[in-house]
Amino acid sequence: MRDDIPELQNRIYNGDTKAFKELYDYCCAPLLQVALAIVHHREMAEEIVADVFIAVWRHKQDLRQVGNMKWYLYATTRNIALNYLRKYAHKKTQHLDEDCMPEYEINPESQLISNEMMRQINVAISALPPQCRLVFKLVKEDGLKYREVADLLNISVKTVENQVGIALKKLAKVKAFLLATPPAIHHQ
Repeated sequence: MRDDIPELQNRIYNGDTKAFKELYDYCCAPLLQVALAIVHHREMAEEIVADVFIAVWRHKQDLRQVGNMKWYLYATTRNIALNYLRKYAHKKTQHLDEDCMPEYEINPESQLISNEMMRQINVAISALPPQCRLVFKLVKEDGLKYREVADLLNISVKTVENQVGIALKKLAKVKAFLLATPPAIHHQ
């Protein structure tokens, strides 16, 4: 996770387009996941994320008042996505499918985890239900607090706790299986 978001925020406030592109590159995929979870349509989600960054650039003079830029981006994405839903409620939307979601990457805590193990863990994360996968990613990868995720997705803190618990249990089973299985089986 980047820790220079406040610096990027300040540089964008001062009109730095390179900082704006860095923020976009860093935040685009997670914001797209949030938008997809709300609108269930990839093209619309991409348009929402584009609108978020257009709004950031247009209102860059207000960025000094933003205390947590990452939270601001998530909340803005949620609000724009909900506006899209209200505006286009009469149109059919498609459900998320696995191709819409970028693969979740785990930072290994140990060099002992092999590439194959990482692949299996990513497969397990991809197999999680969409909301569970999104909640897990927001908490574990993006470092949001349970309350922030609950507010962002309009769910209870208890639901966030349950979704993270479900994800961790499933991942623990996969990891235990992989650690118990001889390496030769992994490379067949």
